[in-house]
Amino acid sequence: MSDQSKLIWFNGEIVPWEEAQIHIMSHVLHYGSGVFEGIKCYSTQNGPAIFRLDDHIKRLFESGEKYGIIIPYTVSELTKACLDIVKLNGFENCYIRPIAFYGYDTLGVHPKDCPVEVAVASFFWGAYLGEDGLVNGVNITVSPWKRLSLESFPSSTKASGQYLNSMLAVQDARKRGYDEALLLNQDGFVAEGSGQNIFIVKDNKVITNGENASILMGITRETIIQLCHDLEIDIQIM
Repeated sequence: MSDQSKLIWFNGEIVPWEEAQIHIMSHVLHYGSGVFEGIKCYSTQNGPAIFRLDDHIKRLFESGEKYGIIIPYTVSELTKACLDIVKLNGFENCYIRPIAFYGYDTLGVHPKDCPVEVAVASFFWGAYLGEDGLVNGVNITVSPWKRLSLESFPSSTKASGQYLNSMLAVQDARKRGYDEALLLNQDGFVAEGSGQNIFIVKDNKVITNGENASILMGITRETIIQLCHDLEIDIQIM
């Protein structure tokens, strides 16, 4: 694996990357019963800086609560785990993936006594759609797959199984020669990309959508909105 690093924080222990393993009958593998976060760490002149770490970890716990995945650690313990795994792997610029999921106990849909397992990985991951995309932009297409409805899933959570919706959309886009997919919601309005919120700049105004559009209430999205307010840039939330 090209993204491999040296160590992973796994259930409270620091273990070698290749030893962070789970049972093949774990509940999460069969039903997608996990919640996770995607966090960026940036190299700065003052050393590595993790983008809004506290907010990401708080959302991880909130996502878990929605699915009854009660994380057996505190917010401060997982925050420290993220800091430790970046430092131990020697990264200045990296991606951090904390994940909590139901492990092995029963194969029924109801997790019953399945243990909640937790891991935090850090590894290098460049621009999501490639470095060239940052300069020249990317080609996107409207997906034939609709974004999950608010009435079917808590779309404001980052849950593993929910991302099958995104996987279908981006696989279809790539097969048709595009870089990324744009998903519409059940009403036919713009929702989000397979892995990102959407902003449009038009007539000197920034436009984005709100929670009722069945979107993830992204932390980066929230930051952009706040920056627009701070810089007195006209922003409209539809």
